[in-house]
Amino acid sequence: MSDLMDALTVLEKEKGISKEVIVEAIEAALISAYKRNFHQAQNVRVDFNQDTGNVKVFARKNVVDDIEDSRLEISVDQAKELSPQYEAGDVVELEVTPRDFGRIAAQTAKQVVTQRVREAERGIIYSEFIDREEDIITGVVQRQDHRFIYVDLGRVEALLPTTEQIQSETYKTNDRIKVFITKVEKTTKGPQIMVSRTHPGLLKRLFELEVPEIYDGTVEIKSISREAGDRSKISVHAEDPEVDPVGSCVGPRGQRVQTIVNELHGEKIDIVRWSNDPVEYVANSLSPSKVLEVQVNEEEKMTRVIVPDYQLSLAIGKRGQNARLAAKLTGWKIDIKSESEATEQGLYDPNGQSDEADAFEDELED
Repeated sequence: MSDLMDALTVLEKEKGISKEVIVEAIEAALISAYKRNFHQAQNVRVDFNQDTGNVKVFARKNVVDDIEDSRLEISVDQAKELSPQYEAGDVVELEVTPRDFGRIAAQTAKQVVTQRVREAERGIIYSEFIDREEDIITGVVQRQDHRFIYVDLGRVEALLPTTEQIQSETYKTNDRIKVFITKVEKTTKGPQIMVSRTHPGLLKRLFELEVPEIYDGTVEIKSISREAGDRSKISVHAEDPEVDPVGSCVGPRGQRVQTIVNELHGEKIDIVRWSNDPVEYVANSLSPSKVLEVQVNEEEKMTRVIVPDYQLSLAIGKRGQNARLAAKLTGWKIDIKSESEATEQGLYDPNGQSDEADAFEDELED
């Protein structure tokens, strides 16, 4: 048992587990082991000597005038034979250490220490990862089943649910992938870490990694809308008029954004300039299409966007994707009309002589 005490000292230094806490746990476990192995029901106390490692078991009995249960009680006369000072109401301790209890004690102590070390390590891992919620991390694909891909993060395995996987991606064992930590929970089996490849936060963190101006706050990401694996839009802004926020994100010869596109296996990314003016912001958000005019209804938070005829399908996008992402990015409802349709309906004057934007406000109010 002296080896055990040496091990507890090492654990206290390396794992930060208090020796006293482990000793208390060992004593409690030894009481259970004594009662289980020797079929004893009496009230006992275990003394675990930290200096020598010796273990002694003491039966605790109440001193009473009339004994009702000899396992828990001792008469006043019997107690006085041990010491004349005992009176009714006192507690007598009698050593009842079994002959081979040392072997059981060693096994029990080892189990307790192993369990406490495991709990401490789980606590350390939980503390480490709870601070990394909504952060990006690189892991290695271990295996997968119909519910999850299991990603090795080094000291713990994370779960990537099927709903958080990009449908167009395939994952192979030992693939290194970047994932976004969505949730860290304590469970009886240790910390459970949920990760995602589809979360907009993954895109945000990737830009922070690749664009120094975003990391240091010179350029701010205002909004992100994403249909993972297909297309995303991100709006950026810089307080300093000398800084080009879009150019910073694109990088020299497009290298910065291309690195992110490669990490997301070809997902298209539109980087647009944020503006406090809804006319400018909505027009920018429909990139890469060109916009002739944006009519705004502030009260309904709606916009009517006029685009050249040849740009209509580009503005709307495949299955409405471009318009849908633009609306989500800006927070404005967007109704897109071609130049010829809007002109025919009297909603747009190609010569810019009418007040269609004001009419749009009145039209909605009516």
